[in-house]
Amino acid sequence: MFKKFLVSAIVMLFLAACGIGNTNTTYNRAQIGRRGTTSVGRIVEMTQIDIAGTDSGVGTAAGALSGGIVGGALTASPHHRRFSPGRGAVNALGIIGGAVAGGVAGNLAERAITRDTAFEFLVERPDGSVISIVQTNELGLREGDKVIMVEIDGTTRIRRKVGGYYAQ
Repeated sequence: MFKKFLVSAIVMLFLAACGIGNTNTTYNRAQIGRRGTTSVGRIVEMTQIDIAGTDSGVGTAAGALSGGIVGGALTASPHHRRFSPGRGAVNALGIIGGAVAGGVAGNLAERAITRDTAFEFLVERPDGSVISIVQTNELGLREGDKVIMVEIDGTTRIRRKVGGYYAQ
C-alpha cells in the first residue's frame, strides 16, 4: 500500500511538472476571443537567453511529503505492537529528516525541470524605433525576418509575416 502511494505521488509530481509551458504559440483560455493590436517590424538581432526554473513550492511540498513518508517508513519499529523505548523519537527524527531532505530535493528537481531557454528578439518598427520581445522560437524565426507583432492583454508575441503590404 505504502509503495503504491509513494509511486503515485512521484508520478503526479513529474506529470504536473511536464505540462505545457509558455511558448509563442500557446495562449491561455482568457486570451481566446480577445481583441489584440498588431504592428509590423523586422528582426534586427536575436540572442538566446536562459529562463530560470520556477520555485512555486510544489516541488518542495511534494518532496517533503514523500521524504517524510519514506523517512518514517525506514525508521518505524518492525514490531509495531511491542513497546520499544526510544523508537518513537527515532521515528520522529526519521520523518523530520526525510521531510527536510525530500523538500530540498523536490525544490531542486522543480527548478531543473522548469528551466528553459528562449530568445530576446530586437524588432525594428517602420518608424525606426526598436523594441525587445522575449519568447521561445518554435517558428524558427531568424534575423532579417519580417514579423507581425500581436499584443493581447500586455503579452506581445511575434510571428513571421507572410504576404501583404509592408513598407520597409
